[in-house]
Amino acid sequence: MDIDAILAQCESALAEPGTVDLAELGFWKVVARLKRDPQLVARYGNRVATIDQRALGRWALVMLPIGAGIGAMSLLTVVGLAVVSLAYFVDAPWNGIWVLLGTGILLGSTHTLAHFIVGRIVGIRFTHWFIGRTPQPGVKIDYVSYLATPPRGRAWMHASGALTTKLVPFLNLGAAWGSHSPAWTTWILLLLGVVMIGTDVFLSTKQSDWKKFRREMKYAHQAG
Repeated sequence: MDIDAILAQCESALAEPGTVDLAELGFWKVVARLKRDPQLVARYGNRVATIDQRALGRWALVMLPIGAGIGAMSLLTVVGLAVVSLAYFVDAPWNGIWVLLGTGILLGSTHTLAHFIVGRIVGIRFTHWFIGRTPQPGVKIDYVSYLATPPRGRAWMHASGALTTKLVPFLNLGAAWGSHSPAWTTWILLLLGVVMIGTDVFLSTKQSDWKKFRREMKYAHQAG
C-alpha cells in the first residue's frame, strides 16, 4: 500500500469542488493500516486528520466549535430534565405528556454528550459539534488523538452514545411511576426503548456506533 500516494489523491480531490468518496480513494484502508502501526500514526496522523476534517466540512450541514456545541447540548439536557420534573406538579394527562416530551429532548441531547465525556476520559479530543446529512448530531473527533488512543478506549467511546440513548426511556419509567402518569406513558416508554434496542441490533451493528465498536474491539483483540 502506497500511503503517500493515497493521501495525495485524497488531498487533490478535496482541493476541487464536488463530492469526494474517501472510501473509494482508499483513505479508510490507510486509517486501518495506521491503527495497526503506531509508528505510522506518528508519521501520517496529522495529514490523515486534516483530510478527515476537510471531508466533514463538505458533508456537515451545521458545524459549531466543540465548546459551543457541548454547551448547547448540556443546556438542552438541563431543559429535558426540567421538563420531566414538571410531571410531578401537574395532573393527568399532562404529567405523562411532560415525561414523554422531556424524554424526547434528552434523547436528542445526551447522545453526543456521552461520546464527548467518555472520549475525553480515554484521551480523545474533539474539534466540532455538527449535524450531518443523516441528520443525527455528532461530535467530530481529532483524528490524531483518536489514533493515539488504545482501541478499547476508542470502542467504548463509540458505544457510549448508543448505550446512553437506550437507557433514557427506561430511566424515565421511574419518573412516569413517581409522577403517577397514565399507564400509556409507561407503555410508550417501554415500546420506545424496545424499538431503539431493535434498531441497534438490526441496523447499528451494520452502519453506526455498534459497527464502530465491533471494529475497534477487533483491533484490541489483535493487539492482545
